[in-house]
Order: sequence, then C-alpha cells, then structure tokens
Amino acid sequence: MREKMQRFMSGRYGVDELSKFLNIFVLVFLVISMFAGWLPLLSIFYWIGIVLMIYNCFRMFSRNTSKRYEENQKFVNMRYRYVVKWDRMKKRFAQRRTHRFYKCPDCKQTVRVPKGRGKICITCPKCRKEFVRRS
Repeated sequence: MREKMQRFMSGRYGVDELSKFLNIFVLVFLVISMFAGWLPLLSIFYWIGIVLMIYNCFRMFSRNTSKRYEENQKFVNMRYRYVVKWDRMKKRFAQRRTHRFYKCPDCKQTVRVPKGRGKICITCPKCRKEFVRRS
C-alpha cells in the first residue's frame, strides 16, 4: 500500500503559492455563497468556488511539474510587482509631510525633494534634465 502511494505521489510537489492563493479564494467564495445563497445572483459564487477547487485539485495532483512550476512563477512575479508598488505607496505616504514628489518632464522618473525650500531647481538623477518647481 505504501509503495502504491509513493508511486501515486511521485512527481508531485504539493502546495505552492498559487495553490494557497486559490485555496483562499475558494474559501471566500464558498463563505459568501453560504451566507447569501438565497439570492439568485449570488449563487454564482458557489459555482465559482467549486470550479476553483476542482482546478486547484487538478494542479495539486498533476504530474506535469514543469508546467505547474511555470504557472507558479508567473503568479509569484505578478504578486511581487503589486507588493513592490504597495510598499512604494506606503513609504511615499509616510514621507508626505517632509518631502514632495515630482516627475521628470522628460523621462518620467520620480524625484523626491524636501518640502519648505521655496522655488528650487531640480536635477533628474536619470537623465540630468533640470526643471524648476516649488517645494
């Protein structure tokens, strides 16, 4: 029996980042459908949750690990871009009292300058274009 199970699970690597994400969505959709199941429009959440659960099981038991790895890498890269943007927004929001942020008119690079300096000449660090703004 143990040998059959090892053969069955050979080539499968279990849960990855995309599977965790899909599991959370399945749970959310099924909970929404459970509490709002009496509305005909919201019963679609139940079917979306079921389809995502079936797809997740397919991914978990698939032997094509290279394809699943590729899917997971695409998801991780996409998620990384959003995490970086979110962190940048948080840092910028935290510095809003002490600094101003301007975009270079040529290359659109964001330039941070201290507030309260009056009219200043800003040099873009990327393209070396100079432009004048109030800080």
